[in-house]
Amino acid sequence: MIRNIIFDWSGTLVDDLPAVLEATNHVLNQAGLPPMTRDQFRAEFQLPFKGFYDRHTPHVPMDRLEEWFHGRFKQVQDSVEPLPHAREFLEFCRARRLRTFVLSALHGDHFHVQHARTGFEAFLDRPYVQVGDKRTKIHEILAENELHSDETLFIGDMEHDIETARHGGIHSCAVLTGYNRLEQLQAAGPDLIVEHLGELREILERTEMELKPREAPSAPAAPHPIVTVGTLIFDAAGQVLMVRTHKWSNLWGIPGGKVKRGESCEAALEREILEETNLRIADIRFVLVQDCISSKEFFREAHFVLLNYTCRCVGQPDVRLNEEALEFRWVNPREAAGMRLNQPTRVLLEAVLRQNGSEGKAKTA
Repeated sequence: MIRNIIFDWSGTLVDDLPAVLEATNHVLNQAGLPPMTRDQFRAEFQLPFKGFYDRHTPHVPMDRLEEWFHGRFKQVQDSVEPLPHAREFLEFCRARRLRTFVLSALHGDHFHVQHARTGFEAFLDRPYVQVGDKRTKIHEILAENELHSDETLFIGDMEHDIETARHGGIHSCAVLTGYNRLEQLQAAGPDLIVEHLGELREILERTEMELKPREAPSAPAAPHPIVTVGTLIFDAAGQVLMVRTHKWSNLWGIPGGKVKRGESCEAALEREILEETNLRIADIRFVLVQDCISSKEFFREAHFVLLNYTCRCVGQPDVRLNEEALEFRWVNPREAAGMRLNQPTRVLLEAVLRQNGSEGKAKTA
């Protein structure tokens, strides 16, 4: 049974990626190098971070790099915000009387500013920060706080966090809300991969705080198929909204999510679209239902019943993606058919094209 949780900070409890990327690009600029895109940075950044700078700026002393980075980060860290579900998960931990710790590479000065601003200090027993290589600290934390390894879970967003948990002989959970991409986390082999802390809470409640390592990282299966809703959203020009996510192997798809108990399917669809895209929708029309059982495209074992719709967005579209998506595009339906789509989206799109009298089958570009 899990009684102790060690959290990574950045990308697990707070979203500081925009600020870190801004500070890193400042460093690269000072070193005479071009800036990185968000995707480039996520693919290349690593902990301990010395390896990252040894690859890109071997000609600059580390103390100079840190001076550039921390100077700029102080100017932009007001953008750091708690991740969705983080506060609720910490409250869940307190209600369950779990002992909670932070193990982070973040500089102590930055941590204390963010710690106070988020109000998370009320939920954390003890922080360990400014730890360049977390593997060197994990055994000390376990011994110092008398934590039993089989009762302790380390939650993080990077390969290094998973390696640290393995080094300490404790359970590991990877979240998709931070720095490393799904394929990087899968390669690290955590006991569990979840979309966010809200999903982890559901799992721990369902399993009564039991978490056992598995041969392949996946969430304990839900007792019944999960009913979800998703929609092809049209704008006034007849274009459709495509979004790309980690959880569907970085393929393009449609927004949507789970139907909650006591919620109608259309109400769930309106809520999910607003949460995921900031769009309000109308003219909701049911198209088809799909079984999605153990799809290899999805990041873990799952059985979904997919209720698929079409709709139109209300007013001028102002898309603001939440933490679940990487990017979006408004495209002509035929252009969408040529994108790298997940299979359920391809099935829906082909059905809609047939209904609209379009000829030919959608093909992957």
